[in-house]
Amino acid sequence: MPQTPPDESRRSFLKSAGLGAFLGGSGLTIAGGAPAGRAAPDLVRGEVVRTGGALLEGGGWLREAEREIPVAGAVDVLVCGGGPAGVAAALAAARAGAKVRLIELNGCLGGIWTAGLLTKILDAGNKGGIMAELLAAFAAQGGRVAKRSGGTVYDPEVAKRVLEDLLVGAGVEILLHTRVVGAVLRGGGRRIAAVLTESKSGRQAWVAERFVDCTGDGDLAAQAGCGFEVGTGAGCTCQPMSMLALLAGIDPRAVARYVREDNPASSKPDFLKLMEENGIAPSYRAPTLRHLHSGIFSIMTNHEYGVPAFDADAISQATVRARREIHDIVGGLRKLGGIWADLSVVATAEQIGIREGRRIRGRYEVTLDDLAAGLKHEQAVCTVKFGIDVHALDQAGAKQIDQTWKGRGMRPYDIPYPALVAADVDGLLMAGRCISGDFVAHSSYRVTGNSVPMGEAAGLAAAVSIRMGALPHELTWAQVQAVGG
Repeated sequence: MPQTPPDESRRSFLKSAGLGAFLGGSGLTIAGGAPAGRAAPDLVRGEVVRTGGALLEGGGWLREAEREIPVAGAVDVLVCGGGPAGVAAALAAARAGAKVRLIELNGCLGGIWTAGLLTKILDAGNKGGIMAELLAAFAAQGGRVAKRSGGTVYDPEVAKRVLEDLLVGAGVEILLHTRVVGAVLRGGGRRIAAVLTESKSGRQAWVAERFVDCTGDGDLAAQAGCGFEVGTGAGCTCQPMSMLALLAGIDPRAVARYVREDNPASSKPDFLKLMEENGIAPSYRAPTLRHLHSGIFSIMTNHEYGVPAFDADAISQATVRARREIHDIVGGLRKLGGIWADLSVVATAEQIGIREGRRIRGRYEVTLDDLAAGLKHEQAVCTVKFGIDVHALDQAGAKQIDQTWKGRGMRPYDIPYPALVAADVDGLLMAGRCISGDFVAHSSYRVTGNSVPMGEAAGLAAAVSIRMGALPHELTWAQVQAVGG
C-alpha cells in the first residue's frame, strides 16, 4: 500500500484540522508608518526599512508571509509547562497508559521548584499520590534538612534529578527549551487540534488528543481563546513577584536565630530587624532564610510590585531590579563582618517567582465563599489547607501581608474537578495556579503542594477520557477514578 509522503501528510492534517493560513516565514511587510495611499514596503532580510523617512521604532505591525509548519509529533496527551503541576500531569497520564509529551520553556523540569529556586513546598503534608511520592524522593536523596522536613525543604538540584528520572522512567517524551506560542483550533473553534511552539528547531506544531495547560500563567488556554481573569479586577492588580537566591559562606549554627526552620516563631522579624538596624531596607518585609544542606542557604527578601505576568518587558525589568537588590542586600550583610563576613551569592533564580497570572474560566470557579464555608465537594481532587495569602499589592503596604482579604476567614476546602476543565474549549484541562478561581481563593490554592495533586488529576482525566471516548467535561471525577484508579 503506497505511503503518503510526509509533506502531503502534513498538508492533509492542516486542512482537516481547519488550520487555515499560518503566519511565519521570511517574507515580511511593515505597516503603521507608511504614508497614506502607499503600500507598506516589503521587509527584505538584511535591509533597514524606513517608512515616511523615519526609522520604524516600535508600534505599527508586521505581517508575515504564509508558510507550512512541520508537524513535529503526535501523542495522546500533550502537557504544556513542566513545573510541579506539569510533571504530575505528565506522570499520571503516562502511568494511565497514554503516550505523553511534556513541553517546558526552561532547561530543566520543576519550574519554580528548580529554575525558580523556591526550596520550600507549602501545603503538601496532607497530600497522597504523586505529591507524597515526590516528598519521599526529595527526602531520601537530600541531606539532613530535607530528611528532617519530610522533603518539604529540598535541594533544587536533587529535585531536577528526581523529576527527570520519574518522567523518563514512565516513558514521557520531554522537550525543554521550548515556548508555547499558539494554538490551532478545529470544530468551529471549540477544540484544540495542535499547539505551536518556537525553539532552536524553529516553529513546530504538536498534535494530541488532549491538552493540559500547566504553564502557570494559562498561556495555552489564552492562545486558544479561553476567557480569563487577572488580579483583583480593580486595575488588574496582581500580587508581587519575588526573586530567590542561594547563598553560602555562613555557619548554620551561628545564624540559626534567622533560619525559618530553626526559629519559626521569630526568624523573619529578627532578620528584618537586623537589616533595618544596619540600613538595609528589603522590598519584602518578611525576609526568609532557609538552610538547605552543608553551607548552602536560600533567601527570599524581594518584592516586585505591579508587574503583569505576561508582559515580557515588565518582567525583564523586574528581574534586573530583583537581582540587583539581592546582591545589594547580601553586600550589606557582608559589611557587618563577624558571622556575615564571608556571605556570598551562589546563584540567583533564572526564573523570577510569579505568584499570579491568568485564572482561566473553567466549569466551576473556586471562590472566597467556598473558602469561608470550607467547601466539601463530591468531585474533590484535593483539599487545600493553606490560608489566604495575599502579599501587599504595592510598596505602600509593604510592611506586612495585606490583611484586607482575610475578613471572612478560611476553612479547609476542596478543589472540584470541574475547576480544572476549561469552559470555552473542549479537550483542554488546567492544573496549578491557572485553574478557575477568584482572586482571594487563588491566593490560597496557588502554592505548589496543591499544584501537584491538581496536575495528577488533570493528567489522569486526560488519559481516561481518551480511553472512554469522551471529552473531559463529559466525565465526573468518580468516573475518572473508577477507570483510571
